[in-house]
Amino acid sequence: MATVARVVLDSPLPQLDRLFDYRVPAEIEDDCVPGVRVRVPLRSGARITDAYVVEVVTDDALSPENDFPGELSAVEELVSPVPVLAPEVWQLARAVADRAAGVASDVLRLAVPTRQVRPEKAWLERDRDHVPPRVTAAVVEGYGDAVIESVIDAGGRAAVSAIPHPVLLSAPAPAPTPTPVVVDGADASDSTDTPAPAPAPEPEPTWVPGWAATLAQAAAHTLAGERSAVIAVPDFRDVTDLERALLVLVPAERVVRFDAKQTNGQRARALLTARTHPVVAIGSRAAVYAPASDLGLIALWDDGDPSFAEQRAPYVHTRDVALVRTAQSGAALLMVSHARSTDVQRLVELGWLQEVGPHRARVPKVVPTAHQTNADGYAAQARIPSSAWRAAREASHDGPVLVQVSNPGFGTGLVCTECGERAHCRVCGGPLGSPHAGSTPQCRFCGALAAGYRCPTCGNGKLKPVGQGAQRTADELGRAFPDTRIVVADGSRPIDEVPARPAVVVATRGAEPDVAGGYACVLLLDGERMLAREGLRVQEDVLRIWANAAAKGAPGAPVYLVGIGGKLANAMALWRLDVPAHDELTDRRELFFPPAVRVATLTGTDEAVTGAIEALGDAPVGPVLGPVPVDDPTPGTVRAIVRFPYGHGTEVAATLKAEVIRRSSTRRVVKGGAKRRAAPALRVRMDDAEPFSEV
Repeated sequence: MATVARVVLDSPLPQLDRLFDYRVPAEIEDDCVPGVRVRVPLRSGARITDAYVVEVVTDDALSPENDFPGELSAVEELVSPVPVLAPEVWQLARAVADRAAGVASDVLRLAVPTRQVRPEKAWLERDRDHVPPRVTAAVVEGYGDAVIESVIDAGGRAAVSAIPHPVLLSAPAPAPTPTPVVVDGADASDSTDTPAPAPAPEPEPTWVPGWAATLAQAAAHTLAGERSAVIAVPDFRDVTDLERALLVLVPAERVVRFDAKQTNGQRARALLTARTHPVVAIGSRAAVYAPASDLGLIALWDDGDPSFAEQRAPYVHTRDVALVRTAQSGAALLMVSHARSTDVQRLVELGWLQEVGPHRARVPKVVPTAHQTNADGYAAQARIPSSAWRAAREASHDGPVLVQVSNPGFGTGLVCTECGERAHCRVCGGPLGSPHAGSTPQCRFCGALAAGYRCPTCGNGKLKPVGQGAQRTADELGRAFPDTRIVVADGSRPIDEVPARPAVVVATRGAEPDVAGGYACVLLLDGERMLAREGLRVQEDVLRIWANAAAKGAPGAPVYLVGIGGKLANAMALWRLDVPAHDELTDRRELFFPPAVRVATLTGTDEAVTGAIEALGDAPVGPVLGPVPVDDPTPGTVRAIVRFPYGHGTEVAATLKAEVIRRSSTRRVVKGGAKRRAAPALRVRMDDAEPFSEV
C-alpha cells in the first residue's frame, strides 16, 4: 500500500489551481506530513516546481474520480520537515481564492513567507517542555459590565465604536498566590532550598489610543483562556500603538508581529511561534492569515482604511478574509472603528453584527465653523476662523495643538506668474508642486525635478504656488504663534509621537503623531478640498480621517471642523458617525452600487469579455455595465462590470474562474515552431470598487 501526498503547486496558473497526487518515497515518508514544503515534477513541462503538502493518504483512500491508470510520479525532494502551512490557513486560502475567482497559491504567498533556514532550525531545536507565561484576564473597560467579554466568550460578532480619546492603560491585578499546603507540619513549598523567584515588575501605566486599549484588553481576555487572537490594523503606526498597549497586559513572549516592515526571517519566526502555542498575532494585512492555535478572536481596527485593500492577486480585502475565517473557525469577530464603513454598516443592518458602543463615552467636543468669521493676519492666511484661532492660542500654552491639513509640501500646485497656466511635469504630465519655499519644482506624481521650467503657453520661467500644503501652513502658523514650537509631520517626515508640551503640530491626514494624554486642541482644515475629490468612498473616507484625528484630542479638548456644514458637520458634532454610513448605504442600494451588491470587473479582449458575460447564462446578475474601451498596454482592451447579489457569489465566481481557465489553457505557435503562452485574454477581479471611483 503506497503513501500518496496531495499537494498544491506554487504556481499562478489558474489551470493548475487544484490538488495533485504524488507518491511519497519510503525514505521521506516519516517527515512528509501536511504543511511541509516539497519539490515535485511537472510532466508537461519536464521541470520541477515547489509545492505544499496538503494531506497524506494511502492510495486506496483516493476517491474514484482521482484514480490514475498509470504510475504516480514521486515527490522529488522534501525541502524541509517543518510544517509551515497550517491546515486552517490552507482552508482559508482555498475559500478566499474561490470567493475571489482567484488562485490559492497567490493567497499562500501572502500567508507563508519564503523559506528561512535559521528560524526553522531554531524551531526544531526548541524546548518542547517550555510553558509560556500565563496571562491574567483583563477587563475590557468603557463598555459596560462584560459586554465585549460576553461577545468573545460566545463566539459572537460585533461592530464596536471605539473610545474617542486616549486612555491610561494599567496592568490588571495579578491572580492571588495559592495558599501553601502544609504536610506533617511542614510547608510543602519548602521542599527545596531554592528561593522563590522574585516577581516580575509590573509595567508602568501607559497612554494609548482608546481603540488600542480596547483591543489589547479583548486580546488579553482571550489569551487568558489559552485561546489565540488575531488583530489586523492598517499601518505601522497602528501596529506600534497596539503593541505598546498589549505589552502592558501580555508578556512579550505571547505577542507576535506580522507586518510589512519585517524581514522574511522575522515573519518566518513569527509564523512558527504562532503555531507552537496560543499568542496574540498583530500586524497589517498579512496578520489575518497568521496560523493560530485554538483561535478565539479575530479583530480589525478601522476596516475602511484603504491600506487593507490588497494590491496583489487575487486582490481580496482584509475585511473579507476576516469574515471568511470567522465563518470557518467559529471565533469571535470585532470590527472596531470611530466612523463605520458602509460595508460594516450593511452587516449591522442585516443583524449579522451586533452594535456595541462605549458606556457613557466622553465624546469629542466638535465645533463646526462653516458660518464663523475668519481671523485676521497670519491666522487668516492659515485658513483658521476666529473662534478656532482663540481656542488654539489658549490651548497652545498648556499642550500641543494638532492642525490637520490635506496635502504635504509648500503649495498644492504651481501656476505661471504671467498667464496663470497650471504647471505640469514634462515627463508624465502630472502636476508640479513645491516641497519647500524656494525649492525646485517637483512632479507630485513621478517625483521628477522641473529645473529651468518654461511655461508652454507664454514662455515665462517664473512660477508661484497656489493652495497651501503642510509646509506653507506651518510657515503661516509660525508667524501667528511666534513663541511656539512648530512641528510638521507628513509622509516624508514621519513622526510617531511628540512630547506633551506646548507646540503646534501640522500633519497631513493619517500622519498625525500621538501625544501622551492627547492634544489640547484639534483643528481640522481643508475639509472642502478633501470632499471635492471624486470617488465612491470619498465621504466615508473623509469622515473616518476626521474622526481618527479628533480622537487624538484629550478628553474634553475642543475640535474645530473648519469650513464644513450640513449632515457631515452635524454627525461630527453629535458624534453619531453611523448616520452618514446608513444614508450612504441607502443611496447605494438605490443605485445598485457596492457594497449593496457584489461586483466583478471583467477586463480583456472584446470577444473574451462578451463570452464570459454569456457564460453567466441565467445567473441572477443585474444590468451589466459595458463593455467599454479602457486604457491598457494591450490594444483593443475593454472592460465590463457585472453586479450580482451576495447570495450568488459562489456561482458567479466559479463560472468566471472556469472561463479564465478555459482561455488561459490555449497556447499559440510563434515563429520557429516554439510555443509560448499568449497574454491573458480575460482577467477577473471581484469586489473591485475602482471602476466606480469617478462616479
